[in-house]
Amino acid sequence: MIDSETPQQRLRLTFAKRDTLKYISHLDLAKAWERAFRRAGLPLAYSQGYNPRPRFQIAAALPVGVTGEAELLDIWLAAPLSPGEALSRLRPVLPAGLDALHMAEVELKSRSLQSRMRAADYQAVLCGAEPVEAIASRAGLLLEAPSLPRRREHKGKLQTYDLRPLIQNLSVGARPEGGQIFTMRLQASPAGAGRPDEVLDTLGLSLAVRSIERTHLDLEPEDQAGNAS
Repeated sequence: MIDSETPQQRLRLTFAKRDTLKYISHLDLAKAWERAFRRAGLPLAYSQGYNPRPRFQIAAALPVGVTGEAELLDIWLAAPLSPGEALSRLRPVLPAGLDALHMAEVELKSRSLQSRMRAADYQAVLCGAEPVEAIASRAGLLLEAPSLPRRREHKGKLQTYDLRPLIQNLSVGARPEGGQIFTMRLQASPAGAGRPDEVLDTLGLSLAVRSIERTHLDLEPEDQAGNAS
């Protein structure tokens, strides 16, 4: 008999969240994964307590309206499976808009994905007629600014924060088919996370945005000191 409360294996899934699911919330995404794991028949390990839950963790929440090409998720299993077997079981039961790209085994006691998050790369496709040089100039001025006070709603309350420390790099280039590609590297750590829509709004580009995709998650090395899980 499998002890569902004692994890025997930890698998790390790289997945994509496509256009058809880009407007679902982080909570709904987690529910979609939970249903998929059960349909796939994965031997999930469960948390202890009055209301046991399947043990899995998504590295970082995607802002609503943003797609992701290299998202990360850890699953704890109560009985070991090869990564290939787990992937082959999972792929046929995924809803449209979720793609399982790669699965690998990681150490059970490795630090949590969330504690290792450092930054995230985003790519926005812009459809405005503004020259690339003008956008690049404004982006350069933004990077030179000592602070960028902003306000956003959090749990029903307006909060003031400084966007500038959350921006690590910005660049822009022309698309061969027209428009521009605007690339952002933003802090995404336990200390705070930058939002791509806030950066684009600050630059006056919100109305020109056709799509935003998160292309990479930057993790702190496993053996580097940090917030251990």
